[in-house]
Order: sequence, then C-alpha cells, then structure tokens
Amino acid sequence: MDDQQRMEAAERFIQTCYKELGKTPQETEERLQAIRESFAAQGFYVHTEEELRHGAKMAWRNSNRCIGRLFWESLQVFDERHVKSEEEMAQALFRHIEYATNDGKIRPSITIFAPAAGEGPRPRIWNHQLIRYAGYETEHGVLGDPVSIEFTRLCEKLGWQGERTRFDILPLVLQMGEKTPRYFDIPKQLVLEVMLRHPDYPAFSDLHLKWYGVPIVSDMRLEIGGIDYLAAPFNGWYMGTEIGARNLADQDRYNMLPKMAQIMGLDTSREITLWKDKALIELNIAVLHSFKEAGVSIVDHHTASQQFQRFEQREKNEGREMTGDWTWLIPPISPAATHIFHSAYDNRMESPNFFYQDKPGTAACPSHVKGLTCPMHEQ
Repeated sequence: MDDQQRMEAAERFIQTCYKELGKTPQETEERLQAIRESFAAQGFYVHTEEELRHGAKMAWRNSNRCIGRLFWESLQVFDERHVKSEEEMAQALFRHIEYATNDGKIRPSITIFAPAAGEGPRPRIWNHQLIRYAGYETEHGVLGDPVSIEFTRLCEKLGWQGERTRFDILPLVLQMGEKTPRYFDIPKQLVLEVMLRHPDYPAFSDLHLKWYGVPIVSDMRLEIGGIDYLAAPFNGWYMGTEIGARNLADQDRYNMLPKMAQIMGLDTSREITLWKDKALIELNIAVLHSFKEAGVSIVDHHTASQQFQRFEQREKNEGREMTGDWTWLIPPISPAATHIFHSAYDNRMESPNFFYQDKPGTAACPSHVKGLTCPMHEQ
C-alpha cells in the first residue's frame, strides 16, 4: 500500500470498528482527525489497545480459509508492542503457549508485537508454527517431520541440537530488525502433547505416535487498518483431520496410512479395496479418541462444519456479507457430507485480515540476513 491507500484503509477500519464498538459519530470523527494528523506528521498512526483487540478479532472473522470463525469474539489479544528484544519476545511467546494451552481446555489467543511502521526494529518469527516437530535426513530415510527438514537445518546452523527422535520440539527462532536471528528452546513443561491410541486396535499404540495439542500459526502478516504486524502468532484448536488426514497421513509427512492398514489387516495390493479410505478413517478416529481421552480441545470435521453454518447465519443476521475459500473450507474427509461442499462463497479478501508474507531470510524480506537463506516453504 502507498500512503494514500493506508489512510483510506485506516478510515474504513475506524468507521467499521467504532460502529461495532458502539462509539458515537463524534468519537469516530475525532479519532479519524487524530489519525489524519498522525499520517501527515509521521506517515503512520498507532492503534489504541481497544482498536488492536477488536481489529485482531475482525481479522479472524474475515479469514476466508478458517472453518472455526464462529468463535471470533472469544479471541484473547495480548498486546506486546512494547517488546524490544528477542529475550522479551521469547518470554511473551512462552506466556502465549501457557495461556492458550490451559491444561488442554484450549483458548483462542493472539500475541501482537510491534508493527512494521515506526522507528523501532521489526520483530519477526521464523517458525511456521510456534510448536512443531523437527525433521532430519538420515541414511535410513527421514526421521521426524519431513516438512521441517530445512528449518531444522537452520536451527542447527544457529547452534541448536535436537535429541534426534521422531518428535523433537523445534526451538523458537526470533529476530529483531537486521540482527542475526536467535533460537530459544521452549520449556518442555509448556508443550502439551497427546499420546495416540485407538479404541479398537490395541496394536496402534505400538506405533508410539503423538501430537502437540495447540496449533499456533506464527508466520503470517496481520493487517489492521493499513498497519502491518509482521509478528502476530495466533491459535485456535485443532480440527481432527488436520492431524489425522494431513500431518500423519500425507505421504510427504508422517505417512502412517500403510502402517494403519497393516494393523487393520487390509488388502493393500489393489486400490479398488479402498484400503486408504478405511485406514484414513481409523487414523482419524484414533486422533479424536486420544484427544478427548486426554481432555484436550479438538473438533471433528462434521461438528466444525455445523459450527461454520451457524457462523454464516450470524453474519447474515448482522448484515455482513460472507467470504470464504471453498477449497480450504471443505474438510479432507467426506466433504460432500457437509453443507460446505454444496455451498458457494465469495473469496474476496476483506480487511483486517491475515496474509502470507515473504519469509525472513529471503532477499525480498526486509529482515534479510546475509548467509541465512529462508527454509520455510511449508504452508
């Protein structure tokens, strides 16, 4: 955006935000005048805490690819714009993890660091998610999560050493401005993991599978009223298929379908037996069962679809036009059994919102660091 576009975005945001917050026309106009003066003097403006909180919630509400938007108003917003060092960033993220985890009763949360505008250094988080498993290439194949191989190499280049298991928790890699990024190990007691077992196949436990409880996306740009926040990690809770139909099932991830089929005694010699479909369902049953048994928040794809339908109705009642990316909203299992499959959505991008951004360490990124290339291509 150029300066004029940012000013226009700020005006649109304030008008919508203040209307939703029940502000008077006079309050709205006074704030807009203050923003115009700030733009004229320094080329940007600073959100109030109230604007930041509601703007972050609006961004979740506008997220076209998210099926869990029914709960947008419950988002807990942590304002960490004052943080000036990597150590302070790490401590703030540790607090986020602890609060969001909540002994398994997961709370939707976002931590927002200083914006790109202004004189201070731009904070960046190199991780795709705050919590993720490492991946190592060995002579016997990949150990751990294949999607993390390049990022794991970066962490090792910075001095980190994992235990080289299938489920090593990667460190946080944080950066302030142009300084070399630093890694911070996440205290083990903060990371909630769920051991996976199947209610009907005891042999499933012999796979020794587990997964972390809280998905905290940390590499997207949050834009609110023309102001960009490059470090604003956020979380909800898992939909079971994210783990059971993607993370554990994809061939380029943990690739557990053949082993699940073997446990079930399925005929894998021909595709017509639909062994992959059968194994996929049982793998997802294991994930949902294990999380529920452990008391960790999770939702199945049918319930999530029903919740999304309620969100659609609420938006209609509020007079807001629905937006959505159909290709992301349909679940990877039995999509035609949900109303989403049979619906059409306008995929235009509203603001505030979350956007993909250039990865740290790339030449296109302002926080490019000589000698450290960007390894993070997973989505």
